[in-house]
Amino acid sequence: MFLRIVFFLVFQLAGGALGWWRGGPWGAALGAALAAWAWFVGDLLRSARVLRWLRTGDLAHAPAVRGVWGEAADRARRLLRKQAALVQGSEDRLQDILAALQATPNGVVLLDAQSRIEWCNQVAASHFGFDAGRDMLQSIGNLVRDPDFTAYLAAQDARHGVVLEGRQSTPSRPVRISVHLHPYGDGRTLLLSRDVTALEQAEAMRRDFVANVSHEIRTPLTVLTGFVETLQTLPLDADERGRYLGLMSQQAQRMQSVVQDLLTLSRLEGSPPPGMAEWTPVQSLLQRCAEEARALSALVHPQRPQALHFPEADDLCGDIAGAPAELQSALSNLISNAVRYTPAGGSITVEWQREEDGRAVFSVRDTGPGVAPEHIPRLTERFYRVDRSRSRETGGTGLGLAIVKHVLQRHGATLDIASTLGKGSVFSVTFPANRLR
Repeated sequence: MFLRIVFFLVFQLAGGALGWWRGGPWGAALGAALAAWAWFVGDLLRSARVLRWLRTGDLAHAPAVRGVWGEAADRARRLLRKQAALVQGSEDRLQDILAALQATPNGVVLLDAQSRIEWCNQVAASHFGFDAGRDMLQSIGNLVRDPDFTAYLAAQDARHGVVLEGRQSTPSRPVRISVHLHPYGDGRTLLLSRDVTALEQAEAMRRDFVANVSHEIRTPLTVLTGFVETLQTLPLDADERGRYLGLMSQQAQRMQSVVQDLLTLSRLEGSPPPGMAEWTPVQSLLQRCAEEARALSALVHPQRPQALHFPEADDLCGDIAGAPAELQSALSNLISNAVRYTPAGGSITVEWQREEDGRAVFSVRDTGPGVAPEHIPRLTERFYRVDRSRSRETGGTGLGLAIVKHVLQRHGATLDIASTLGKGSVFSVTFPANRLR
């Protein structure tokens, strides 16, 4: 401010001196007055440029002026740059937060005080069928028309959630969405959604598994209990006692088979996949399978044995990598099923074929009763039976194909099932080329 006064006085003195030189005392007064007005007009123009620039705030077009107004413009420019940097930093942090919310596997919806959508990520849009552009500032109650959600939204009870049917849910592939509301800020609400379809399916499978295990063990236990009470209360001769003890032994073996298969499944699910270090000749695997199949066929159909066809030894060259015991169990299980379900005098054909791409296909073809198409996708489920009475007659536990599926998955192989009612079935296993040599 001091320099501003000095410059003003110097400007006036210069004007007065010039006026004195040109017109004496009156000229000096006029020169000083004109100099003051000229300085004032120039200062006014500089201030107008600075004020006009401040109204726009465009840092790229800051005025280049000197003096006090120039210093004021420089200070304002520095403050604006600092403020712009802060705004840009806040914007970057906001975008980082939104990107993190976009990347979360859960759905996120931000609602205002009137329950209108302010923002949602793609997961939430998929869960509820939102359009991120069209549905902004729309009331979520108008978009999600589920009565349970409407009641939950009205209650605003953050302690509990609600499970809804997903927008993409179909009768064949149900989708279940868990929704939770969390109030925050000034009346706003954070809505979190999560796909719990797999969890509900796992819970249903757990309940079915417990029920099936209980049923499979309770039935033989009931029989055993009845025989024990009979032996304890009735006087029986040696033949009757021996027959009852034989039936009790059968039921005990049945329970033991169920427990053993459950332990096998648990071991397969809990252990790492077999490596590539141990190689087993294919010929030895199928030779043991053939021996077991012939023995089982003679036991099941002693009067009229089945026709069993196995590949020649010369066609079984090569080795397969994996756990020999697991492979033997899986392949033998497929053949044993064919023997049990194929009637007396039927035919069972086992084949081993190498493909041009290096893979190998093991197949078991039978002339049994076949399986209806609606049952085929569920054959590898635990305890699933097409005909429960027929399965128990053959001595199965309902876990054999589940064990086969797990063994094949651990070896990178796939199981394909083709069947026609009244004509038989074909179970095919395809082994990858990297496990063959």
